[in-house]
Amino acid sequence: MNTDDWRRGLADAWASVVSFVPKFIAFLVILLVGWLIARLLRKAVDVVLERVGFDHWVERGGVGRMLANSRYDASDLLAKLVYYAVLLITLQIAFSVFGPNPISALLGGVVAWLPRAAVAIIIIVVAAAVARAVQDIVSAMLGGLSYGRLLANIASWFIIALGIIAALNQIEVATTVTTPVLIAFLATVAGILVVGVGGGMVRPMQRRWEGWLGRAEAETTAIRSQAATYDRGRRDALAGAEAPTAPTTSAAPTGATGATGHTTVSGGDQPRPGEALPPR
Repeated sequence: MNTDDWRRGLADAWASVVSFVPKFIAFLVILLVGWLIARLLRKAVDVVLERVGFDHWVERGGVGRMLANSRYDASDLLAKLVYYAVLLITLQIAFSVFGPNPISALLGGVVAWLPRAAVAIIIIVVAAAVARAVQDIVSAMLGGLSYGRLLANIASWFIIALGIIAALNQIEVATTVTTPVLIAFLATVAGILVVGVGGGMVRPMQRRWEGWLGRAEAETTAIRSQAATYDRGRRDALAGAEAPTAPTTSAAPTGATGATGHTTVSGGDQPRPGEALPPR
C-alpha cells in the first residue's frame, strides 16, 4: 500500500466528515424548531379545547369514565397526541436530510397513518356520544317499564360496538377479523331468530312473548290509569278554583205585617185592592 492510497483514503474520509457535519447541524436545527413548534401547538390545542368545552362533551359521551383514573383529561390527552404527532413529522423531516434511509421510510409510514388514527378517535368519541344520547332517550321513553333500562343498555352497547369496529377498519387494524366477526354476529342473531322462532322454540317463545306482552300491557294500563287520575284531579282543581261564589239572598217571611198594618198573604191568597180579607 503506497502513499497515494493513504492520501486518497484520508481525502475521502475528510470529504465524508465535511459533508456530514452540515447535515448533522441541519438535523439538530430541524429537531429544535420542531420541538418548539410541538410545545406551542400542545399548549394552543389544550387551551382551545378547554374553552370550547371539549371535556364536557367527552364526559357526556361516556368516554370521560374511561379517563377517570388517568392523570390526563380528554383535552390534555388530545394535546399530547398532537405534540407527539408533530414530533414524528419533525423526525421524518430531520432524517430526510441524510438522504433515503430505513428510518425515514419507517417514520414516513407512521406519519401517513396518523390521519387515520385521528379519524378513528373521532369516530369512537362520536359513537360514544350517540350511544349515551340514545341510552338517555330510550330510558326516558321506557323508564316506567321493567325492561326499559335493559333495552337502553343494549342499544348503547350496540352503537359503541359499531363505532369500535368502524374505528378499527379506519386504521386498518384487524380488518380481516373485525368485518367477518360483525357479519357472523349479525348472521347468528338472524339465524337464531329464524330457526328458534320458526322451529322447536315456537312454544317456549310463544309463552315467553305472552308473558312479556301481558306484563307490558299491565304496565301500560297502570301508566294510563295514573295519567288519567292525574288529569282528572288537575281538572277538578282548576274547576274548583274558577267557580264563582253564589250570593246569599234572604227570603221575606210569610205572613209578615207591612207598614200599613195589613197582613201580607203569600201565593194566590193575596187579596186584590178593595176586597176584604177572607175570614180565618
